[in-house]
Amino acid sequence: MISSLHGVVLLATADQVIVEVGGVGFSVAVPADVAHTATVGERILLHTSLIVREDALSLYGFADREELEIFGLLISVTGVGPKSALGVLSHLTVDQIAEAVTSEDDAPFRRVSGIGPKTAKLIVLQLAGKVHPVAPSTRAASSGPADITTQVTAALIGLGWSEKVAAEAAAQTAAEATEAERSSVASLLRRTLALLGPAQGGQARV
Repeated sequence: MISSLHGVVLLATADQVIVEVGGVGFSVAVPADVAHTATVGERILLHTSLIVREDALSLYGFADREELEIFGLLISVTGVGPKSALGVLSHLTVDQIAEAVTSEDDAPFRRVSGIGPKTAKLIVLQLAGKVHPVAPSTRAASSGPADITTQVTAALIGLGWSEKVAAEAAAQTAAEATEAERSSVASLLRRTLALLGPAQGGQARV
C-alpha cells in the first residue's frame, strides 16, 4: 500500500500531478486545489490512497490526512466511486462537507458533476455522525473578515473557480492582506486573482 509520496513535481494539470520519487514518476489524481498549487520542479507531500481494480492501479493524493479520510468515507457510500469522491473534494472543503452532512443539506453535493440527487442524499445519510465541522469561532479566526471573504469567494465562483479553490484562496489572501486591503472587496479580489494566476481549469503549468 502506498500511503504517501514525497518528491518533485514533474507535471501538474487540472486534476493530476506526476511526482518523481527515487527516479520513479508516480501519476496521482488530485483535487483541483492541490493541482493548482503544485509547482513543477518543487517538492510536494501527498497523502495517498491506492485503489486497486482488475484492470488498473490508481493513486489518489491529498494535501492532508483529513481530506484522505473524507475520501475514504465518500467512496464507502453506495454509488460514489473514486472519481466522484475526488470531484466532491475539488469543489468542497472538508469543513463544507461536514457542515452539509450535519445540516442534512444535500444541495452542495448535487452541484458536483457526476453526483445525482439520489447519491447526494445517500452521502448525507451514510456520512451522518462520521464527520464534524470546525467550530465557528475557529473558522472565523482562520479565515479573516467573514463578510469580505465571502464576497470575494462569491466573485471568484462567478469567474469560474470552484467553490473550494475560491474559498481557500480568499481565506489565504485575507490572512496575508493589509488592514486596508481587507476593508475593500475590490482590493482583496485583485490580490486573490494575483494569487490564483491566469490558469483556470485544464492548463498545465510547466
